[in-house]
Parts: sequence; C-alpha cells; structure tokens
Amino acid sequence: MGIYVFNAHFLYEQLIRDADEPRSTHDFGKDVIPHLVPRYRVFAHRFADSCVASDHGEPYWRDVGTVDAYWEANMELTRVLPALDLYDQVWPIWTHQEQLPPAKFVFDDEDRRGMAVDSLVSGGDIISGATVRRSLLFSHVRVDAHSVVEDSVVLPDVAIGRRAVLRKAIVDKRCCIPDGLEVGVNPEEDRRRFHVTAGGVTLITPEMLGQHVHATR
Repeated sequence: MGIYVFNAHFLYEQLIRDADEPRSTHDFGKDVIPHLVPRYRVFAHRFADSCVASDHGEPYWRDVGTVDAYWEANMELTRVLPALDLYDQVWPIWTHQEQLPPAKFVFDDEDRRGMAVDSLVSGGDIISGATVRRSLLFSHVRVDAHSVVEDSVVLPDVAIGRRAVLRKAIVDKRCCIPDGLEVGVNPEEDRRRFHVTAGGVTLITPEMLGQHVHATR
C-alpha cells in the first residue's frame, strides 16, 4: 500500500514514458516507482509516523480490495472498541457531509419496534418498526416494519421493504429491497440470485434485483 504525491506534469511524463516501454508491465509499484528512485529526487515517509493509531498502538490501515475485506472493515466500526475511532476529536476525519435530518426511529410496539443495536446509523435514515443489529447504514436508508438487518452494510439511498431479512450482506446504493426478501437465510438460494463471496457475504446490486438506476438520486 502507499500514498503518493506527485507534481502533475511530471507524473504525466512518466506515465507516457512507461506506456511506450514494451518491457514494462505498466504497474505503478513494479515499474514506475522503481524507475524513478535512481534517477530523481524521491522521498519516502514512514506510514507509522503520521497515521492514527489503534487502541493497540498499531497504525490503522485496511486493504479493502475485496468484498469480504470491505465488509470486515465496516463491521469493525460497529464494535464497542473499534481499531479506528470515528469519535476521536484529536484525529478528526474531514470530509464532505451533506446536511441531513437526524436518523429517526419510530414505533415501539412489541412486534414492531424501531431500533438499532451495536450499529452505526447515518443522517436521513428512518428505521420504521424494524430491527438493525451489528450493521452500518449509510445516509438516506429506510427500513420498513418487521424487517431485520444484521451484520450488514447498507449503502446510501436504499429502501428496505416490510418483513425483509438481511444477514451478512452488502446492499449497493439505490437498491429497493422488496417486501419479504430473505438474504443470508438460504445460501443456495442466495447464490442463484446474488453474488456470495468465499467468506459468506452476499452482495446485492440493483441490477441483480432487476432494477434500473439513474446516475442521479
């Protein structure tokens, strides 16, 4: 892993040079950087010297290049003491945040209680008589009555219908989960409809649901 800082014009030159080199595999780490080190002023900075540390004192970094790794990195955040503390005011995370209303939890009946436990729920979300456990919900997510979401990552602008069950899933943005859909209950049935990873995570996209998504919300 690495974070690179370049002068843009210089980087353009090097990418063009590498593209014209027939012996190159055109890989940043294998070809471009090794070519630069003996020829130009290249500086390295120790990752541990400028990275937020976990509770164990180790620099925090996660490679999320696979669906399983992406799911695990998000699940870590739902733990009581995650390796990355999003609430650490000494090391704030500066990013764009849309102005949204607070998350809302409605209904408190015995068989229809809007609640989330060991979870992160974002602005604009509505948990309407549903149960969310050990999950991370991005913004503009609605979970309707009697549904259960467990050990799942739900991306923005997702609508989950009534009496749905989602377990160990990643739901792509703008999905509309139909009423009564069950995921993470029958692995064989999940594999017929969706993508199930080696780690047992079910990935759901609008296309897999037969839904067409526009570029804008």
